[in-house]
Amino acid sequence: MRLHTVRRSALPRALPRLLGSLLLVTAAGVSSACATPAASAAGSTPAAWAPRPLGQVVPAPASVRPGGSPYSVTDATRIRVDASSGEARKIGDYLAGVLRPSTGYALPVTTKDGADGIRLRLSTRDSKLGAEGYTLTSVHGSVTITARKPAGLFHGVQTLRQLLPAEVESDSVRKGPWRVSGGSVTDTPRYAYRGAMLDVSRHFFSVDEVKRYIDQVALYKMNTFHIHLSDDQGWRIAVDSWPKLATYGGSTEVGGGPGGYYTKAQYKEIVRYAASRYLEVVPEIDMPGHTNAALASYAELNCDGVAPPLYTGTKVGFSSLCAAKDVTYDFIDDVLGEVAALTPGRYLHIGGDEAHSTSHEDYVKVMERAQAAVGKYGKTVMGWHQLTGASPVKGAVAQYWGYDATGAAERQQVVDAAKNGTKLVLSPADRVYLDMKYNEQTELGLKWAGLVEVQRSYDWDPATYLTGAPESAVLGVEAPIWSETLTDSDDIDVMAFPRLPGAAELGWSPAATHDWDTYKVRLAALGPRFSAQGIDYYRSPQVPWPAEPALSE
Repeated sequence: MRLHTVRRSALPRALPRLLGSLLLVTAAGVSSACATPAASAAGSTPAAWAPRPLGQVVPAPASVRPGGSPYSVTDATRIRVDASSGEARKIGDYLAGVLRPSTGYALPVTTKDGADGIRLRLSTRDSKLGAEGYTLTSVHGSVTITARKPAGLFHGVQTLRQLLPAEVESDSVRKGPWRVSGGSVTDTPRYAYRGAMLDVSRHFFSVDEVKRYIDQVALYKMNTFHIHLSDDQGWRIAVDSWPKLATYGGSTEVGGGPGGYYTKAQYKEIVRYAASRYLEVVPEIDMPGHTNAALASYAELNCDGVAPPLYTGTKVGFSSLCAAKDVTYDFIDDVLGEVAALTPGRYLHIGGDEAHSTSHEDYVKVMERAQAAVGKYGKTVMGWHQLTGASPVKGAVAQYWGYDATGAAERQQVVDAAKNGTKLVLSPADRVYLDMKYNEQTELGLKWAGLVEVQRSYDWDPATYLTGAPESAVLGVEAPIWSETLTDSDDIDVMAFPRLPGAAELGWSPAATHDWDTYKVRLAALGPRFSAQGIDYYRSPQVPWPAEPALSE
């Protein structure tokens, strides 16, 4: 058993909540700044719960106007949705599924209009809200969330969850009361791309484990879920035209475990589930390096025609597709075509990093052919920032994962590409690689990019991070988590939390709200909510976490 300040056995994971066919595994929000240890325990005194200030959420809202009487969720509360929108109805059902277990209230979802209750409204009146913005207005008799698009309603619901006490995330009835401070929030995202990546190749994660992480990511208004499907240690998606990729290439993982892969039906379920949380899936097939699982599966993909053994270690840079063989491009076309057909989102990620065993000439050739295949299937090219060393096609997106030790020439190459029209997603490894150790005592994770405490992870500005890159080139921020040392959801929890919410805030909140001293207080208020969800998070000494009661074994 690993220790992360508290024992995992002391934090039972919340049971799944079912919403129709959807598995609802809710996660973090913002707990009451006024909660006491007694108020966090089962059977808490109602008077202990005070309404949380409207601005005490993560990500920080764009605009907050507090005032007026709070709204209380009671046994008479109804969730009122637009009769004309099936999406609004689904979001209402989702919200009811979150609130019913902890409140014990029926919370019927109805299309009947009314001035009371929790009201979810779609309206095109305020064009400034865009596709993802929302307003939330809380008065004595109602809370009204208004948005132009369903994604905005969903994001508004996440804010509402965070404004309720942390125990709203519990799977058993708590006493409440369930108050929302009076006033209004108007909120829109800073960046259009706000993502998280999960590496399922080094260690394989089940569909339910992936869904759990999707739920956690969605709570912080992220809108993109990048899934790293292939690497040296394992191939994780079925490809009909090359079946051994999954059945043989997916048969192991780091350390020699059984591995696994997703059938096409399972992958489509992940995509569908992510869409229900308003997350666009970005599948990654890494090339020309990080391809040992493919090379081991098919000897003809190797220049010498000899398949290497499966690999269960953690080294990088030793594998490469054979640029001189026509079959390589048949392979690329077939795989990208099948993955594209399963993926409704805009992007196909073709990797391109750490191709140390590929000559520059061969690298350029492979990446040019791969980019052409992506375009052939109607998708937008995405790749790691080494793609800028080839010839990025028009509209391509480069994901920058460099860090302080990255050479000036490599940084400048990315900056020059950005000046020439290549868009950037920023994932600096020494800031938002969530698998980096917090400190020397961190049991899990790696430290090749340095030790990344919570403040370092949060305290940077995407607009100015790459000196010389046009601010207009920055699409947004993504927080990857690599799984060389992570084997299950518990491992993901302790490395992602509490850094994931900070990465989400960098992508969503206005630059003017960025301040470590105020953020760490809002982050600290998430602690009881993490615990209510069974998340054994890292108790960073940089954050003033509130005292929490010891939970029984």
